[in-house]
Amino acid sequence: MKKKIVLALLLAPLLAGAAEGMWTFDRPPLERMKKEIGWAPDATWLAHTMQSSARLALGCSGSFVSPNGLVLSNHHCAAHCVEQISNAKTNYMASGFLAQTAAEEQRCPAMEVNRLDSIIDVTESMHNATAGLEGEAFTKAKNAQTAKLAAACVGKEADKARCDMVSLYQGGKYNLYRYHRFQDVRLVFAPEQSVAFFGGDPDNFNFPRYDLDMSLLRVYEDGKPAPVSAYFPVSSIGPAEGEAVFTAGHPGSTQRAYTMARLLALRDHILPDRLIRLAEYRGVLTQYRALGAEQSRKAGSELFYVENSFKALSGQREALIEPGLMDAKLAEETALRHFVAAKPATRASTGGAWDAIAHAVKVSNELHEPLAQFEHGLAFDSEYAKFATTLVRAAAERAKPDGERLPEFAEARLPQVQAGVLSPAPVYPDFEKVKLAWSLTKMREKLGASNLQVVRILGKDSPQQLAARLIDGTKLGAPTVRRQLWEGGMAAILQSDDPFIKLALQIDPVARALRKDFEARVESVIMKSDEKIAAARFAMLGTSIYPDATFTLRLSYGEVKGWKEGGKDVAPFTDFGGAFAHATGADPFELPPTWYQAKDKLDLSMPLNFVSTNDIIGGNSGSPVVNRKGELVGLIFDGNLPSLGGAFGFDASVNRAVSVDSAALLEALDRIYGAHAAATEMRGDRH
Repeated sequence: MKKKIVLALLLAPLLAGAAEGMWTFDRPPLERMKKEIGWAPDATWLAHTMQSSARLALGCSGSFVSPNGLVLSNHHCAAHCVEQISNAKTNYMASGFLAQTAAEEQRCPAMEVNRLDSIIDVTESMHNATAGLEGEAFTKAKNAQTAKLAAACVGKEADKARCDMVSLYQGGKYNLYRYHRFQDVRLVFAPEQSVAFFGGDPDNFNFPRYDLDMSLLRVYEDGKPAPVSAYFPVSSIGPAEGEAVFTAGHPGSTQRAYTMARLLALRDHILPDRLIRLAEYRGVLTQYRALGAEQSRKAGSELFYVENSFKALSGQREALIEPGLMDAKLAEETALRHFVAAKPATRASTGGAWDAIAHAVKVSNELHEPLAQFEHGLAFDSEYAKFATTLVRAAAERAKPDGERLPEFAEARLPQVQAGVLSPAPVYPDFEKVKLAWSLTKMREKLGASNLQVVRILGKDSPQQLAARLIDGTKLGAPTVRRQLWEGGMAAILQSDDPFIKLALQIDPVARALRKDFEARVESVIMKSDEKIAAARFAMLGTSIYPDATFTLRLSYGEVKGWKEGGKDVAPFTDFGGAFAHATGADPFELPPTWYQAKDKLDLSMPLNFVSTNDIIGGNSGSPVVNRKGELVGLIFDGNLPSLGGAFGFDASVNRAVSVDSAALLEALDRIYGAHAAATEMRGDRH
């Protein structure tokens, strides 16, 4: 793995190389694209692509593929919905789901789809609001200005709009992203998990792949399919080798502009800690799933998330421990510091920024564990605890003026918070007991049995006893109870005898104090220093750079192209015939019966999956791959092994995005699943 990943790291990442970059739609690299692929999109193409793209608020991408609100994404992006509408009698994860009519489309209990409608530059306003401020004063001013601008952006449309403040270039620029919110999302189609995740963890982040990792959703408004004016017709022939292709997705997070101090903290502290926790949690989930079919169903998507995260983060750490990357990052930082030092005015304002970040990182390492346990909720891994924490915090924050609230409870964001806490998604008490007992055990292990808060929380109980007592005594599983507490505010919270509410009230002052200390001594210092470094980077490089990923819509361009691995050519396409050849009949290489029943009707030479040089990262799952004509020719669902180092750099010679071919999407719907109406709608034949 090390050799593959280190090849994928760009050793001079300040200026974007060929096909590199996750570009914002208001600053696309048009001249670079003309030079590299001989074509660049015009304003009409960009606007249509932006409006045709979608974001699944839980952490994935998607796209509109019909004027009737049909949304295409990955199966693993809709897995929570598929699990939530399943039950002990009907497991749609195993059997798949198909709604042949609108009446059969089932509402996803906890899903929201967003469409980006506009990008507003508010950099000057944000910088003016925080000018000359440090520490707590900086944080308060930033939060107040964010709340003010977001509220004005949303206006009177909070039920259908959201406005997110987005920090780009480490605070060098600030944009408001205004989204249209679709809160009524219904499942139309999902194949069996065995083919959506064919190859399982062994094939994950590898290629060749043979997956139909797709799902179809539909957004509704006022009880009817929501009409959309912009969407991607789905190509029935897919892309050709060497063809230029483009992605419009929502990459989650990259750290390509991190300082050395922050990269070292990732390598030596943050990633090792996360990996150990994920490895242990994987064992807990595996043991629980072994108890029976129903337990396996309840924890299925959770295990997928854990295994996927473990593999991805392992790849990131492998990248960071290779000296080539760190040497290149050090050279990059040194060059920028020399540029700053050579200009007296810049040296005076910016020269100390790197040292300030390094000191803040040391403080962060000291505060990390209690902050993670109490403010970030690692100690209380339960949906009930999340409900209680949100209800208690919301009651306190909603009583304050908007500009003085914690950012996540600002007026413009309350509709999303309310939707989450009142979600009718099922909660399974037996599974919650397992998760909570384990997280309480880890809390005691990490902080020590004599820690004051650990003693206050556990008392004389074991973690297992406390978890059982809390969950057996709570009524927060009922949305009606949560609604009463939400609407009743702090008075209702203080009168509640629910054990989780009482626990949240006990922990909240501790968590707030930890957060306040972290924001003042770490977060504000890093943000202020990053702004200074960003200004220096702009002065040195101009606008030829792109910002780190922020789970906001980005454009990337590339081509359908294989690569060399171990001296051998990796072909860019796989086909249906390869899927049958790859199958062993045993999990995770077991194709479902529907595929064997349809085998004689399939064109086995038809492409199934392909790779391209598009620059992607986690969060791009479900992104559309489109051609110059604005047709959808692929559906991104993974990257190859070298792409795991993509958090820190990119190399077009080996980094690859892995997609389902559009021809395969339509072929499977038509010939395997009999979903003729959906396939017709996606082709653009129905208006």
